Amino acid sequence: MKIAFPVEENKGLDSIVHGHFGSAPFFVFVDLDADSDEVFENPDQDHQHGDCNPMSALGGRRVDGVVVAGIGGGALKKLNTDGITVYRAIEGTVRENARMIKAGNLPVFDPGKVCGHHHGVQIGGCAH
Repeated sequence: MKIAFPVEENKGLDSIVHGHFGSAPFFVFVDLDADSDEVFENPDQDHQHGDCNPMSALGGRRVDGVVVAGIGGGALKKLNTDGITVYRAIEGTVRENARMIKAGNLPVFDPGKVCGHHHGVQIGGCAH
């Protein structure tokens, strides 16, 4: 199972999972079956609000899931449409969240808990 984790800093498995999918500077890709990881920069980081292109942010890499603390409704829908399951991260590192997902203990992201920001004011029921 290949999982993408948006992160603020490139610290590999010790990176903290970022609060927002699309604006994360980096992604850590973890292959849970091969026990390997890779980090790369988010090429879609500077998109306009609401214009996140999840597959561009993932660098076109195919993954089975994304683990994130917060995500917008459009990005969540696009990922789900592409067959990618989005899981809600616990506070902590990629390593800790990878263990949780491998054990089946991370919940699927609830569409009612997506992030919504308008002119700097949060709307909706943002989960993080």
